[in-house]
Amino acid sequence: MASVRDLILILQLFFPPDLALEQGIYVLVTIISLYPVFRLHVNQGREPRQPGRTGWFKSLTALLRLAFSEDAGDIEAWTTGLGDDDRVEACTEDICSGLDQLYMMLGLHGGPPSSLSTFQFRTSKPILSTSRLNCMFCPAGDSNLIPTLRRRRADKIQTIKLLDSSFHWVEGSLLVAHCASCSADYYPDRVTYKEPGSSGRSERLEYDAQVLRVSKHGIWVDRRIAVAQEKALSRFRSGWSNWADWINDYSEDSQNKLTHRQSQRLFLEHFSRRLLLAHRKEQQFHCEAHPSASVLAEKVRNVIGVNGGVLPASMSHGCQNCTHVKRFRSDLIDEGAVLGGNTEVADSSEAEAIPNPTDTDAPPPIQGLPRDIPAALPQLAAPPAGSPRGYIRMAVTDLKTIKHRKCALDDCQGPLVNYKNGRFCDTHLDLRNSCGIIPCGLPIHQPGALTCNTPSHIAWQKMYDNRFSRLSFPGVQRVIRRQQSAAEDGSAQQRQGPSLRVQLQALGNVPGDQVVHTFKAKAIYGLQTFQWACGTPIGWGKCYRSESEPQVLAIMNRIWLDFPESRPGFLAYDSACDLLRHIVTQNPEDLWLKSTKFIVDAWHYIGHRATDLLCRTRCNPAPLDGSQPDLILTVQDDNGQVHQTRAFNTETAEQLNSWLSGFEAALQQMTDVNYDFYVHVLMMIYGETLERKIEEKGWDLSDEFWVAVNDVLR
Repeated sequence: MASVRDLILILQLFFPPDLALEQGIYVLVTIISLYPVFRLHVNQGREPRQPGRTGWFKSLTALLRLAFSEDAGDIEAWTTGLGDDDRVEACTEDICSGLDQLYMMLGLHGGPPSSLSTFQFRTSKPILSTSRLNCMFCPAGDSNLIPTLRRRRADKIQTIKLLDSSFHWVEGSLLVAHCASCSADYYPDRVTYKEPGSSGRSERLEYDAQVLRVSKHGIWVDRRIAVAQEKALSRFRSGWSNWADWINDYSEDSQNKLTHRQSQRLFLEHFSRRLLLAHRKEQQFHCEAHPSASVLAEKVRNVIGVNGGVLPASMSHGCQNCTHVKRFRSDLIDEGAVLGGNTEVADSSEAEAIPNPTDTDAPPPIQGLPRDIPAALPQLAAPPAGSPRGYIRMAVTDLKTIKHRKCALDDCQGPLVNYKNGRFCDTHLDLRNSCGIIPCGLPIHQPGALTCNTPSHIAWQKMYDNRFSRLSFPGVQRVIRRQQSAAEDGSAQQRQGPSLRVQLQALGNVPGDQVVHTFKAKAIYGLQTFQWACGTPIGWGKCYRSESEPQVLAIMNRIWLDFPESRPGFLAYDSACDLLRHIVTQNPEDLWLKSTKFIVDAWHYIGHRATDLLCRTRCNPAPLDGSQPDLILTVQDDNGQVHQTRAFNTETAEQLNSWLSGFEAALQQMTDVNYDFYVHVLMMIYGETLERKIEEKGWDLSDEFWVAVNDVLR
């Protein structure tokens, strides 16, 4: 950039001596902000048969002429102006004729337009334009030149409102570029074009856009405001509604307000670009031109993952907290670990000792190993001599009961047509005209009713409404599940606590709590998350009716479908023994049995049955007999005694779930599209936060780690 001496020289050479200093500085800053427009003008002039005064030059002249007006910027400090329109015109023409030399003196010649396209001084009007110079769709022509971008509607400059980076509303000018060959329009934040064979127009996003349009009526927001919104979301769980309220309170501008709808649009525009880049889908994404907020969210979700997703970058993640050098039993012995029988592991010989069923004092029978389970653990066998030692990674999974509503039929996973007060998906929408008692099937007795004219059905529905008038049905179910969990796993003191008793009258011979109905929309069961042992998210999916092993396995297969070589060596899960038993029973040749060892996380392991042989011999998180050396580290205390400690943190899923709890209230009110989009955002933010922490703490994998990994065994 130019020095102060250069700026003084420019003012002396290009500006009238009687122009007020304040206004001269204002015009100079306007000229700087017009540099991207000047580059578009110069670039268009490189094509043959182009006029000297292109549409860009005309727009540039008009904006500069406006800056010379006495009321430009509404600055009261203007003491003198050029006054005469002829003098304004003459001064504008003089400056425009020497713009090339002026920009060279300013040190802007050849500079990147991305950093200047929204350059603004506190008293200048920002100029919004594209950072591109040539069409991204058209091939090179006969002169080996790609068609340049022209000025669309050079006779009109659109005035817009911009919320700048200082949280103030300013008035600016929007210049839209146009390709004469393919009719594509280039906005500062997007490109619209017409696809061959299509009647409508499509758009592609500009991922490095410095401003984002949040309303079709000319409302734009600086990208740095969206970054601040992202920080507020991460740190304070701020939604787009209270973010808009905070901005309006801060700016104290009674004429301009950021609405809740515009704040949501800002959220979608910003994170659509962030998510597509994070999932490496930026080249694949396109949608209809100028979509609504709901359409944009749905299109982005369809590309990065529906009802689940995976973070591609996490598959190559590794740090000291989740990735360790491969260990063997001999390593524990060399380190002085005292190995022996593990008192917590059931003896396989006890499986044959089935107690007498008439003996009430006898312990429960031993649950043996599945028939088809491998006798050995392939992933733990030592490689042959001459092979590198290698490394091992651990992943952790758990379910978080964060729901969103779905179709009222238990077996249906379809989204609601109407999330305000609807009950059915598009497939079962006709059922709204049938009795809500299943399997009655008679038509409703009047429009808007939920039952047929059967008196018992009408009475039962009224009784149901009275019972659940103050509590949502999903909320009641959640309380019941927690009480049942406390009764099964908790202490005696927990079991004696208050409980909720649902008492509904029977309907005929059917007990009240077993009546199947569609009076309210149902909800998914919860969110199943996967992360590395350091906490870095890997992927997620939805469980619809329960946290069943088939659903968890289906989510696992979906996450690692395109990354089979990145499967973890260990997977910690509170029901790992049941998941392992399910996999072995369904497919003894499943790849998971050859790549991954399933272990129960340390917190839940103490509550598992000692009679489950599979759990105690294959899923122990820290066996003392040295059968799982990757899970054990040895440490020496001050007295020289060697102790065994756990090598991995198996509770990172609980930590992620605790963080997600702050967003539960908002997520439960969202549509399935917004729910998926929001969870994608949360996983990305949480992962990036952990990556920064790992870098700050120096927990990256060191050169010594890779030397040990590549060390050849003898």
